[in-house]
Amino acid sequence: MEAEGSPVSIRSSSRTLAILGFHKIGEPPPDGWETWFYIPEATFVEQLSFLREDGWQVIDLASFLKGLAAPNSLPEWAALLTFDDGYRSMRTVALPWLLQFGYPAVLFMPTEFIGARNIFDAAEPEEALCDWDDLIALERQGVSVQSHGASHRPFSDLTLIEQEKELRQSKTTLKAGLGKRVEVFSYPYGDDGVSSYPYDDDDEASSRVLRKVRETLERAGYRAACLYGGGLTSLPAADPYRLTRLAVGPDTDLQAELRKEQSE
Repeated sequence: MEAEGSPVSIRSSSRTLAILGFHKIGEPPPDGWETWFYIPEATFVEQLSFLREDGWQVIDLASFLKGLAAPNSLPEWAALLTFDDGYRSMRTVALPWLLQFGYPAVLFMPTEFIGARNIFDAAEPEEALCDWDDLIALERQGVSVQSHGASHRPFSDLTLIEQEKELRQSKTTLKAGLGKRVEVFSYPYGDDGVSSYPYDDDDEASSRVLRKVRETLERAGYRAACLYGGGLTSLPAADPYRLTRLAVGPDTDLQAELRKEQSE
């Protein structure tokens, strides 16, 4: 049975994956300021509620990875909740609500900043990021910690050797600290070595860069990688190493965005 208010007329037999990209849930620190990346707690609850009411099924990382290879294993309208950068509000504000809704999630963590502060982004207020105790607690409660690189540098600023070091170093650090496999990567700033999504398919130079990045990810043992922005993903994915995400902020109208994507 469709959830009340669901867009029944535009459901189809294909598989659509909504990878939602969040950053910070809650208020800025006392000495900080409001930015688009802060989602008030009440707004976050409304967004989670909408997913349930509109019939979206929130999946965990294992289901997501299985779905990339076998799309029919996923529900018709599947959502993956992802959070970048590892802000401590992930544990203190977001996690209690995720648990209340019974929603799993993914946290992409830049490993050089575990237990530190977000000094990699001067445009944002400086505040605490998750430490190892936070990451272990999140893992135990349904949030899969995956790689956001080591130094949080954009791939466009790195050589191929440096990119591979970032991928391997972050993977090794998380595996050692959490005792788990790390198979998904989120490009810092959504930068995969080519300026941004979308790129020109006929641009030979861009295609060459993307091919090299993809080969590096495969060698390092990653099965998927996420951009930032670009909307929903139709499965089977054209490229599992350039998965688009719906960037979510305080003014994002999920109902409008998701139903717009569904109808296209």
